[in-house]
Amino acid sequence: MEIKQAVLSDAEDILALQKLAFREEAERYNDYDIPPLHQTIDELKAQFTTHVILKTTLDENIVGTVRAYEKDGTCFIGRLAVRPDVQNRGIGTALMFEIERRFNPARFELFVGAKSENNIHLYTQLGYRAFKSGGDCCGGVETVFMEKWAKEDRQRTSPG
Repeated sequence: MEIKQAVLSDAEDILALQKLAFREEAERYNDYDIPPLHQTIDELKAQFTTHVILKTTLDENIVGTVRAYEKDGTCFIGRLAVRPDVQNRGIGTALMFEIERRFNPARFELFVGAKSENNIHLYTQLGYRAFKSGGDCCGGVETVFMEKWAKEDRQRTSPG
């Protein structure tokens, strides 16, 4: 398994993986109108200018991805996706560790569907805690917002 920064030529493979991985979420909620399923290739390509987008490869195939950007001291993480046939092998965890390593914010934030117990479990194991719930940011899907504060020693060594 190898994690690297994705490049623009990876966009089509990443979008296909995203749609495959998030189809399971759509089925869980019986809502196929969630943004990850409707993102266009042009929208994703535009994110390459504003986000850090990572990819995980196995045998030269992209099997995992995550993206993030930082604003006002918060790193917003989103679209963690792992190909269904290779889930539960540590790929999502490795992607989260790597995306966090690439930023030095005061806090990290993400959101997840309230019924996505496996995802909530993963993020909780990684130190994230729910701080707001009940929101409806993705069509009719109830969401849970989770945050993780950076370690004190990282904050002390931050420039500024």
